[in-house]
Amino acid sequence: MINGILNIKKEKGYTSHDVVARLRGIVQQKKIGHTGTLDPDAEGVLPVCLGKATKLCDMLGEWDKTYRATMLLGKTTDTEDISGAVLEEREVTAKEEEIREIIHSFVGDYAQIPPMYSAKKINGKKLYELAREGIVIERKPCSVRIHSITIEEIALPHVTFTVHCSKGTYIRSLCRDIGEKAGCGACMTSLVRTEVAFFHLKDAITLSEAEKLRDEGTLSEKIIPVDAVFSDFPKLFVGEQGEKKLYNGNPVPLRFCEGEKPEGRGPCRVYDRKKGFVGIYDINIRTKELIPQKLFFILSEENSSPEKHER
Repeated sequence: MINGILNIKKEKGYTSHDVVARLRGIVQQKKIGHTGTLDPDAEGVLPVCLGKATKLCDMLGEWDKTYRATMLLGKTTDTEDISGAVLEEREVTAKEEEIREIIHSFVGDYAQIPPMYSAKKINGKKLYELAREGIVIERKPCSVRIHSITIEEIALPHVTFTVHCSKGTYIRSLCRDIGEKAGCGACMTSLVRTEVAFFHLKDAITLSEAEKLRDEGTLSEKIIPVDAVFSDFPKLFVGEQGEKKLYNGNPVPLRFCEGEKPEGRGPCRVYDRKKGFVGIYDINIRTKELIPQKLFFILSEENSSPEKHER
């Protein structure tokens, strides 16, 4: 079984679930999961976790993301992007400098109402399922953070910008809200996710490229080891005396460990004596023990060299 992460470039026309389904066929492995939904019309970075790396899916989904988007001012749709049914068209009266000020006003904490056409669940049902039935319900605003917005081009009524934001941010809804503040409405016309934490678009591969690399026997070179995600954490190795406790998922006395012992509580990466990655541990200063927090148990022969992928 392959254990690690593939930085996939999702292409237009695929859902995130389509990517997972096709990858299962490419690598001949069922245990695969993606780390954050991208709309079918969107493209860009989609980290996909394989094997024991699927334990990372929730964590990677929590990380900040960066997008490049283009919006069209003066038009609103039911999906908040250009693929939806047009609800209203209005004249764009705001000047370029006003548009710039409005866009930059969204930097910081921001209460955003999610779109009806989204995978967000309310009472156990996805919003897009309700929307397809013609049902529109009231949605509570969600707190998101826009870390930065860089305007790349204004060619009214089109505006292209890059946004670095927290998890849960809908760029379609950001376009909608910018348009409303400008008094003319807006919808998104294109979206590319360029970064998810340290996963970058320039390093991503398409599904076709993954298939080609598999046929050439070199796909493993693109698989990022699980422990590389935690490369900022100190690294500890547990000797033979502590391996029984280690493999049973129990606390391990620090006296059985060698490596970069942190001064505080942790967290740290923990390996067995054969360099197999076991998991993430905290240090209990009082009892002088390693306390397991997230366990992977990837044996040395299953683990690619972490140094190759250090951030």
